[in-house]
Formats: sequence, structure tokens, C-alpha cells
Amino acid sequence: MRRGRLLLAVGLAAAAAIAVGFFVVGSLGSEEADFLPDLDQAAPGELSGRDGGTPAAPRFYLGFESAAGNVGGGPMAIEGSRADRSKNEMQVVQHISGPDGSTRSVSTDATLTYVRSPDHAHWHMLGFMRYELRGSNGDLVAPDRKTGFCLGDRYRVALPLERTPESPGYPEECGKDEPELLRVQEGISVGYGDDYDAHVEGQEFDVTKLAAGQYQLVHRVNSDRQLEESDYENNASSMAFRLSWPGGRKKSPRVVVLARCPDSATCP
Repeated sequence: MRRGRLLLAVGLAAAAAIAVGFFVVGSLGSEEADFLPDLDQAAPGELSGRDGGTPAAPRFYLGFESAAGNVGGGPMAIEGSRADRSKNEMQVVQHISGPDGSTRSVSTDATLTYVRSPDHAHWHMLGFMRYELRGSNGDLVAPDRKTGFCLGDRYRVALPLERTPESPGYPEECGKDEPELLRVQEGISVGYGDDYDAHVEGQEFDVTKLAAGQYQLVHRVNSDRQLEESDYENNASSMAFRLSWPGGRKKSPRVVVLARCPDSATCP
């Protein structure tokens, strides 16, 4: 009986396709054939501590490495532009590759802004990757304070992918030392990833006042879905760690990593 219903459904679908002709076939074909990127958020890594403040009032910072690779069928290609230099931000469009070598451009809500740091200055995409420090019960303890990301091909992902170029397609410059630019291109090629080291440009949390206990560090890439991808299920990852103060609150804390959880915003 189930076989009969299945055959009937297939037959009706075929009839419907014939009735509407090439319109349905062409629409589905072009939509499915686009080479979309797929950002895969790596689990937080490379925890390290940094001391600050004064001997009388010390402060302690927990730094972490972040990374996201493009494991999709096409590059994550973005372009920012502004009409004139009176505007501080550039509006971002995403360029998506088609099977025939064509490219379609999609307007997004994302923006680029010029960020000056102690060691460099260039155009960052705001909100590309976000960080959260949460308690063991999932409650938010601290949000991130990072200013954005300069998208680039900084490392090769371990997964072999068919459309990976032999050499990086996107340099890391992002309009470095050029605040006057009206247009900037950034991106992550297939098979490459973008990462930032611990303590660089907001890659840390102030843990001075945190109580001893278990915490979760959560990383999310493209969390607002401002950019088109083929899969959004792998856009979050997390790490569980335990914080303690064996030498008292004026000595550096001890941090022990308990688990790293790829593709999950919760880490037991």
C-alpha cells in the first residue's frame, strides 16, 4: 500500500512539472546550482591568561583563539562600498558564484568600518563573529567587545574540498592603512579559514570579578545570517572550562579546559 501511494505521488509530481513546463525546471536548477559558501565555526582554542591593572588592584584577562573555515562549494566573497568619504561605514554586498562562471550580487545588512588597533588598521566587517561567556546554566555572563573581522585566507582547513584554490584567493590586507578607500573586497576561499589569536582585538574576557566555577565560551559566526550560506547548522561552537582562584583574588586564576564542542552552542 505504501508503494502504491509513493508511485502516485511521483506520478502527480511529474505531471505538474510537465504542465508548467520549463519555468519550474529552470527556477529550481539555477537555485540549486549556486556555489554557496558554508562557514564552519571552530571550537574556541588556545586559552591564555594576561595580567593587567596595578599590584594594588590587579586585573586578569582570559584570551582565546577563534577560527572559522569555509567548507562550502563557493567562496565567501563580500565587497564594501560607500558613495563618498563623509560616510564612516561601507555597505556590504555578497557575490555568489554560479555554475556557468557568472556571479550574482546580493545586498546585505552588513557593514564595514575602518578600525585602528595598536599594531594595524584596516576595514572590518562588524558582527562577522561573536563571542559569549556563559555560566554552566547557560546564563549570559559577558558579551564580546570585538570590533569586527578582516576576512581573509589565513589557513587551510583539514577537509579536502573540490573547489579549493591552490593558493589563497583573498589576502589579509582589507584596505590596510587606507582609510580613504571607497571600495574594499574581502572574503574566504573554499578550503581556507580565517582566525585570530588570543588577546588580539578583543579576543579576551575580563575575569577579575568572576566567581570560581564552571563556564562556557561560545563562538558564533554569521549569527545574524547577514550572509548567504548553504548550511547554518555549523555556525556555533563552544568550550567548557573551570575557573578557580587557588592563590586568592589578587593572584592569577587557574583555568582548566573540560571539553570542546564543535557545532554546538552548549558544552556539558
